[in-house]
Amino acid sequence: MMDWTDRHCRYFHRLLSRSTWLYTEMVTTGALLFGDVPRHLRFDHSEHPIALQLGGSEPGDLARAARLGQDWGYDEINLNCGCPSERVQRGAFGACLMAEAPLVADCVKAMRDAVELDVTVKHRIGIDKEESYAFVRDFVGTVAQAGCHTFIVHARNAILKGLSPKENREIPPLKYDYAYRLKRDFPQLEIIINGGIKTHAEINAHLQHVDGVMIGREAYHNPYLLAEADQRYYGGTEPIPQRGAVLRAMLPYIERELAACDALRATTITRHMLGLLAGMPGARSFRRLLSDAKRVNLVAPEQIFAEALRFEVRS
Repeated sequence: MMDWTDRHCRYFHRLLSRSTWLYTEMVTTGALLFGDVPRHLRFDHSEHPIALQLGGSEPGDLARAARLGQDWGYDEINLNCGCPSERVQRGAFGACLMAEAPLVADCVKAMRDAVELDVTVKHRIGIDKEESYAFVRDFVGTVAQAGCHTFIVHARNAILKGLSPKENREIPPLKYDYAYRLKRDFPQLEIIINGGIKTHAEINAHLQHVDGVMIGREAYHNPYLLAEADQRYYGGTEPIPQRGAVLRAMLPYIERELAACDALRATTITRHMLGLLAGMPGARSFRRLLSDAKRVNLVAPEQIFAEALRFEVRS
């Protein structure tokens, strides 16, 4: 989720769930090998467990990038073989890599040789008009031989030409049964399903067939979905965090980040919080308040949050 799940978003989500795995937005090997490494890899210790998702197709570059991820303290390295954007395709990685399973296997092996962390792969079930189950089965089988144990399956095809990334999340039909079949055919592998999953009822249904569920945009637009995750899936005994408590906990973080960087604007952080009251009375006014760049960026954060808390109390 490029430009979405930055470190501020992840810090916010971690306040809602202590146990769910968090993934970075995709970071290209070029950005790490030739760019600002701290900007891309810095994260708060509270974000653990956290996976670094990489974009690339050259085994040596991916190995070096994975080693950077390990040095910076990440818990997992994930290779993106699912992004369909034209920009990513021009870099010869993302979903187009599904057509080159042996190359993906080489990339996985290079990263596994370079780090002690788990190396996982996120992928689609097919590309363009290649819709047969055999295609994704063979892809997983080839990559698994390189030592990949965990596959995160976005259960849609990726249409590489003619659809935008947004359309690629909506138009190709979901085929959850492909992920279920992968688990049956590869029982020794960890199969995690992704795509269009929005409720705990849906999560529970999928967990009857696969090992895990990845939530993407629903966790962003309706982040309070995460609040029950620890108790439901990880045996957590702590009380479910209340929305107001999460808002209060974000305040010192925002103040600390603003003090550390003059160029940072408060809305860079609060934009990730707009969905906290999704489905609740006052949600629209809450979103309007936290997205008002002029007010949020110029008024002291505690004043804005005092007003935001009133919406939470009324809800």
